[in-house]
This record gives sequence, structure tokens and C-alpha cells, in this order.
Amino acid sequence: MEHAITASLRPGHGRGALITGAGGQLGHALAETYPEALALTRAEWDVTFPASELLKPELVLHAAAWTNVDGAEDDPQDTAAVNVGGVQHVAELGVPFVLYSTDYVFDGTKRTPYVESDRTNPLGIYGRTKLHGEAASGEHVWIVRTSWLFGATGKNFVRTMLRLGAERDEVAVVDDQRGCPTFVGHLAQATAAITELPYGVYHVAADGDCTWADFAEAIFEDAGLDCRVRRITTAEFGARAPRPVYSVLRSERGAPEMPHWRDGLRECLTLLGAR
Repeated sequence: MEHAITASLRPGHGRGALITGAGGQLGHALAETYPEALALTRAEWDVTFPASELLKPELVLHAAAWTNVDGAEDDPQDTAAVNVGGVQHVAELGVPFVLYSTDYVFDGTKRTPYVESDRTNPLGIYGRTKLHGEAASGEHVWIVRTSWLFGATGKNFVRTMLRLGAERDEVAVVDDQRGCPTFVGHLAQATAAITELPYGVYHVAADGDCTWADFAEAIFEDAGLDCRVRRITTAEFGARAPRPVYSVLRSERGAPEMPHWRDGLRECLTLLGAR
């Protein structure tokens, strides 16, 4: 194996690894998948500040990030402090790390899946800071671009739709953005295989693709909620930040293949007790 330092990073283990952002949905999934890792919440390490000298991990799974896409437009400085400065502080530990990035580094003008060699061109502050974070990560890093994360914890589209679907007869959902909804549990499980690969950029997202409206309909169907989806455009929704209309990710570099997004949705709903 090329990186013997990561030998213990497999589901159920994680000795020697450190997880940042353990209070978020991805960090929580990583902590469950690698229970022997040291999982730190923002209260335990705010990555906008350098790490304590007492922290001496062998590997870092860097899940801490500013993920409020619209909020980033109003607070670019704080977004950069987390998404760029935070990466720099992890890199200063001098150990290999996994950096979780985003499909929003692309502008969405392509109509076939984005691969690792495609030109980046983020539309908003969030995507721009994540791309700058990639540039600040150094050489000993696996950059994992993923898409439309959801899980049983935290704030995400699935949990929001379950709440709205229980309260309303109809919800309006954007139907002109297409991506790959990715279950954080599947991404966490794939991380061990990622660290077996050479350092570099990898696209790791769920199999299949859909629009947000398609996703909402699947959530209601699998959860048994009698709620209609009214399909609207991005312009009608009026979000603060621009988003790529197409951001399907696929790998040309041998990244781990992921289960279909419908399988991830069913696993998530089971965890939530919503099936």
C-alpha cells in the first residue's frame, strides 16, 4: 500500500485519525464509521484558528466547512476564514489529510458529467472559497469533490422536505438544477478506499442523478407522505447565491464507485425512522 500511515482507516477503526467538524452531518457520519478516530466539534477545534500543539494525528479527515451557500454571499470573509484558512491550519499539522470539497467549483455549463480534469469556474462565494481551499491544501492531500450531501443529522434537504411534507399539501421545488444527492454514510464508508489511492483530486458522488424536484418526490414517496411537488425554476425560487444548473460528478481517476442515490435515501430514511 502506498500510504502505510492510513492502514487503520477502515470501517470500524480509525486509530490515529482526527476528524474535524464532527458536529456536522458529514463529520458525524465519519465519527460513526471510524469510532477510534478523535472526532472534534467546532467547540473543540474551531479551524479558523491554528490547532493545539497537543494534536498529533497521523491522518486528518477534514469535514469542517462553511456550507451555507446563500449565507456565504453575505459573509465572504468568514466563509473564507473557514473554507480557506481552516484548510491551511489543517495543512500546518504536516500530516496527510482528506479534504471534502464540492461540485459547486464548477459553473454548470457542461451537460455531461464533470470529471477531475474539467476546468473549474465557481459561480458564488461558497464554491470560490472551496476551490481556494483546494489550492491551499498542499501536496499530501486527497481532495474529494462530492455533491448534494444529506444524512440523518444536521440541516439538509431530506430533513427539510420531511418537515415540510408533513406540514403541507404541496411544496415548490427547483427543477432546473441537476446533481447527485449523496448520502454521508456512503461517503464516509468510501473514505478508507480513497486513502488507498495516490494523492490528488477525486470525484466521489452517488450513482445516478436527478433534479431537486425529482429528489423531493422520491423523499415523499419513500417516506409515505402525501405531498405534491410543484416544479419551479431557479429564477422563481430566487436564491441569494448562484448555483450550477448541472453538476453531476463522475471519476476518470478510479475513485470508489458509490451506491445509487435512491439507496442512500432509503438508508437515511430508515435511520430517521421515516420509512
